[in-house]
Amino acid sequence: MSDTILIYGGSGGIGAAVARAVKTRGLSVHLVGRDAVRLEALAREIGAGFTAGDVTEGDVFAAATQAASQGGALKGLVYAVGTINLKPVARLAEADFLKDFSINALGAVKAIQAALPHLKQAEGTAGVVLFSTVAVAQGFAAHASVAMAKGAIEGLTLSLAAELAPRIRVNCIAPSLTRTPLAAALTGNEAMAKAIADLHPLQRLGEPEDIAPLAALLASDDASWITGQIIGVDGGRSSLRTKG
Repeated sequence: MSDTILIYGGSGGIGAAVARAVKTRGLSVHLVGRDAVRLEALAREIGAGFTAGDVTEGDVFAAATQAASQGGALKGLVYAVGTINLKPVARLAEADFLKDFSINALGAVKAIQAALPHLKQAEGTAGVVLFSTVAVAQGFAAHASVAMAKGAIEGLTLSLAAELAPRIRVNCIAPSLTRTPLAAALTGNEAMAKAIADLHPLQRLGEPEDIAPLAALLASDDASWITGQIIGVDGGRSSLRTKG
């Protein structure tokens, strides 16, 4: 049986960190991402297979699943793909909402649908890991489009965890702002980054390495009794207030 974890978003900050964390657990990795150069470099570094492609292109899911599974089982799937589209609602067009939903939520569904027959063949249980954001539970200004899309991910997590039990576990990680290339517009300005960091009880922004070990755990057999959970990795921002 295959011990491969299929990771979408493998050329991104969190996806790459998850890939490294999965490898430290002795599991195989197959990466999927848009940036072919970064993807190939990481694949060589950790000894992984890869499929270059965009999740807005329908054929990437079948191609990546086939390459990762070789027609057999898959041990897990991590969908670490996302958007950060921050605008007041009056400035959001229909195209913004459709793009965010397509990349975040619909892409996750398509990835799972393509992999489902192979995940069902896994020895023990297979693990699916999705990503939301602290903004879904907290409510932040200018987050309407991305929070709506990520809110759909949380609903999807609970629905599929119920539907696919007991063979497949489905969990979701909801980070706060993390220093990744995707978030560079926010984290690249040190004054802005410090102001946002100070809103967290732990007084700093997240790093991909803060999130990756949990994702790797949830994809592995060490989390064989964990399913249907939305887990915050957010420096305490979702649940704690240290001032006022």
